[in-house]
Amino acid sequence: MGSTEEPNRPIPLYDSSSPSQPLLSKPISFPSSPPHPLPPLEDPPPLANPSDNPESDSDPTQYLQIAYNYTHRPFKDLPFLFLFLLFVLCTFGFGIFSIFNRNTNYSNLSSFSYDSNSTSCTEASLSNSNNSLSVSLSVFANWVFFNSSLSSSISNASIWALVITLILSVPICFLLLLLLKRYTKHLVYVMLPFFIVIPIFFNVYWFVACTVSSTCNENFPLLYRILVLVFVFCIIGVIVWIFVVNWHRIELTVQIIGVASDALSRNLGLFLVLPCLTLGLVVYYAPIVLFLVFARQNGKIVVKESSGVYSCKWKQDGWVPAYYALAILTMLWSLAIMVEAQAFVISGTIAQWYFSKEDGTPRRSIRSSLRNAFGPSSGTICLSGLLIFVVRVVRAAVDSARQDAPGMVNLILRCCVNALLSAVDFLNKFTINFVAITGESYCTSARMTYELLKRNLLSAVFVETISSRLLAGIIFVISAIYAIVVCAILNATHLGVGSYIVAALAWVLLIVVLGFFIHLLDDVIETVYVCYAIDRDRGEVCKQDVHEVYVHLPISRNHRPSLVHTPPLSV
Repeated sequence: MGSTEEPNRPIPLYDSSSPSQPLLSKPISFPSSPPHPLPPLEDPPPLANPSDNPESDSDPTQYLQIAYNYTHRPFKDLPFLFLFLLFVLCTFGFGIFSIFNRNTNYSNLSSFSYDSNSTSCTEASLSNSNNSLSVSLSVFANWVFFNSSLSSSISNASIWALVITLILSVPICFLLLLLLKRYTKHLVYVMLPFFIVIPIFFNVYWFVACTVSSTCNENFPLLYRILVLVFVFCIIGVIVWIFVVNWHRIELTVQIIGVASDALSRNLGLFLVLPCLTLGLVVYYAPIVLFLVFARQNGKIVVKESSGVYSCKWKQDGWVPAYYALAILTMLWSLAIMVEAQAFVISGTIAQWYFSKEDGTPRRSIRSSLRNAFGPSSGTICLSGLLIFVVRVVRAAVDSARQDAPGMVNLILRCCVNALLSAVDFLNKFTINFVAITGESYCTSARMTYELLKRNLLSAVFVETISSRLLAGIIFVISAIYAIVVCAILNATHLGVGSYIVAALAWVLLIVVLGFFIHLLDDVIETVYVCYAIDRDRGEVCKQDVHEVYVHLPISRNHRPSLVHTPPLSV
């Protein structure tokens, strides 16, 4: 049974009073009779004596009692923080240099011509330059006027539709969270038929509309239309097959989503903090983009000869391409770090709520998670972001090289690289959640997370296979219904084909906002999963409703305890 300590009392990560064996070496006792009996499937073998294991003394984390670390956390993985700061300082330093070192003649390149007398490029007279500038401005003004008069109605409708969609997306998210918290089962089973009905509706609708339209009928032959129609129906069939195969897991998935929605509803401050972090990333990107613009202006105008004709061309300085590579790498690494930082803040906040001994939300939990993310664990987040960034870059390079170098050797190399990248993804799974809870370094957290899940016969790969797909289907249905309503309203204004464009833009924006909500809910599901594993490892029950749901997770038969043989639990 959970201890009666105060929720704000610091709990040390390393408990000197912990027994010499992991807590799960004993049968788990609950505060009250559990909803399902937990008899062992087989007779438990005799417990292994840790003193008989020669490796027991060499592993300092073997008998640690894991808990949320409320105490002062030391800085971890500092070399990777210093490396990231070096990248940022170099990016900003050379960017500021590019501003002061730029060539002001870059914008007047068209006014330079080759002078045979001086064999160099000289600037034309001021009058000719002004004449050419006035001609260019008049052409540009005519082009802008033509396009603005042509699409003014569509642009105005798009702006209003996007603004209204952005405003409505906030109450839609909170309404969806409320429905997932209280009426999860009803919402899921109501939405399931629409996963099939809406794609079928859109598929038939475009086929009929294209057949009726003479222009589309001429540009898109009947044979190709039938092929696309059949292809979309095949995709719909695959979706149906996925849900039929996983039908027995839907009930458990519904309960897991309900628990995660309840946890998220008790930490609504995350809806404000995470967008602010994203906005901070955009503000951080702004000067780097400005530096890239000014970096192009570092160079000189040179004479270039082609087939006996001399002309004036712009030649960049040699360091500009290298700076572009540095700035782009820094931006991508920063993006990966921000993604990991958001996951860290979510995990730390939800973990503090989970391990609190009362129903309320701990005070300043989000502030504490932010302080840990950008303080002691900043180096660990930089390392995790670097691994994700490298994996994505290497995987993109392997996919792009798939078409360029066919052959058996290339196939073997791709298989080896993909296996290595999958191993890194496996290593990174649940690691940042564990770091947010304990404050350990990346490598230690990765090892301890794997051992924690293995000791408790839980999967170290995923929580539930179809929760993300189910949530993605729900937001697809909601955004599709919203797009249909927007299109019907715009058709009443006789906007024509533009109504479909505006409705598609509104659909994309709502998908992006709801996708952020689903990403947040997925992180909550993973955090609660790790917290549940820690509860099982300690033999405690901090949140009874979570245990009543997660106890039904399938046992991972591939994991066997390596130190102490624990009988598997029947769930």
